Amino acid sequence: MRVLFIHRSGPGQFLHLARHLADRGDGVTLLCERVDRPLGDVRVLLHGTEAPARARTATGAAVDYHVRLGERVAVAIDRMVRREGPPDVVVGHAGWGSLLFVKDVLPATPALAYCEYYYRPSGADMGFDPADPVTAEDRRRLRARNLAQTATLSAVEAGLSPTRWQRDLYPAEYRPKIGLCHDGIDTDVCRPDPTARFTLPDGRVLDRTAPVVTFAARDLEPYRGFPQFMRAAAKVAARHPAATFVVAGGDGVSYGRKAPDGRSWRAVMLEETGIDPSRIHFVGTLPHADLIRLFQVTTAHVYFTYPFVLSWSMLEAMATGALVVGSATAPVEEFVADGRNGLLAGFFDPDALADQLMEVLARPAAFDGLRAEARRTVQARADLATSLARLTGGIERLAGRRPRGFAAAAE
Repeated sequence: MRVLFIHRSGPGQFLHLARHLADRGDGVTLLCERVDRPLGDVRVLLHGTEAPARARTATGAAVDYHVRLGERVAVAIDRMVRREGPPDVVVGHAGWGSLLFVKDVLPATPALAYCEYYYRPSGADMGFDPADPVTAEDRRRLRARNLAQTATLSAVEAGLSPTRWQRDLYPAEYRPKIGLCHDGIDTDVCRPDPTARFTLPDGRVLDRTAPVVTFAARDLEPYRGFPQFMRAAAKVAARHPAATFVVAGGDGVSYGRKAPDGRSWRAVMLEETGIDPSRIHFVGTLPHADLIRLFQVTTAHVYFTYPFVLSWSMLEAMATGALVVGSATAPVEEFVADGRNGLLAGFFDPDALADQLMEVLARPAAFDGLRAEARRTVQARADLATSLARLTGGIERLAGRRPRGFAAAAE
């Protein structure tokens, strides 16, 4: 089977699946703007970048970007097909316009769209923070950002979403063709290890006997609840003199807004909370193996987020047997049940978060049952081997020209 993956910044969500198909002998190609890691036997083709147009409005800029990216992808595919013929199936991300013209250049090739996030002016991330109201311009911009997705879903044979909440953001008329299957968490790599050690930048070594509270995000920003974590951490630090706080993540902004004065959110929150710098360790963006070790030694791991895309890191932490203290927001609640396999707190309630952390730090062994159940949850609902089997079966059925086959196999 010849499979073409398309992603703006590959491989993204297709990392495990592309490697799996290549390892079993399928011909796998990734078409992307840039690639950030070695992919073994996966062939990588770059379609190049283009300077942004000078659109007069954010709405126009969104449409222009999607159309021009879709055109670059279409030209690259056409060039590939002229050399070697069409692939058996195309798997691509529905966002950014990457798949916008795929069915025009490959009308007979079945295509699967990864449906990660459909923007809404209410009921999800936009308008979630009362301090950040949604404007008329925001509404126009969101509708423009969705145009490429709806056009793509109208043309392709099937879609895929990693969580039920993310799938249900899409308009009702498209949901029947969108299958549900998580990308997969490697529970053999992400596993409990009572002997794990994590070394801090100052040389101090943490293990399971130390009272440790952790936080991790791609970037330390409001969308991922970093301010709420910092406010709670300051309260816990004042009440628990032995607790250590470890924060993994960069100082950029992946989603949402920058701090108003141009500083990093880390600098802003350190100043606001006044937390003792010797009590909190910022370790930056960690190699994956080090991040897993951090999860293996933590007493409580905080994962807060706007109602938005669910991070792999939360499920990886659960798979290691970490106790996740999460925000009572979608789609966190799809995997974390309060008091059964983790704990939940209101997103805007750092006092409640601090109280929960204090309870865990006071009686860590009392939550061992929740830690074990957290791992079982990930094994049952997002284990990598199971996800790969379901995704592979769905793609094979799709390549066999059975459009409804993917959703049936992936569910």
